[in-house]
Amino acid sequence: MAEQKQHPIELNLSREVAEGIYSNLAIISHSTSEFIVDFARMMPGVPKPEVMSRIIMTPESAKRLLFALQDNIRKYEQMNGEIRLRNEAPVLPFDLNGGGQA
Repeated sequence: MAEQKQHPIELNLSREVAEGIYSNLAIISHSTSEFIVDFARMMPGVPKPEVMSRIIMTPESAKRLLFALQDNIRKYEQMNGEIRLRNEAPVLPFDLNGGGQA
């Protein structure tokens, strides 16, 4: 099987997008053909988190994202130490019956 050469992808990044959007909550749901990731912001005193961005991707792209995140977290932890998670589950002020996962 011939090896595929990977070429770097040049991205066009506008100033507005480069500034980013803060999110401290991700809700993930899926159908048979796509994964939907809603990035939201939960703030104290605000009863309902606001969805800041919705990303829709194919199952293949979602799995590639999973692998890329795992690789980047491994590299981060090698340089900065283990990312520690709290033992308690986050208390969400809303219902996740839509099949989402944070």
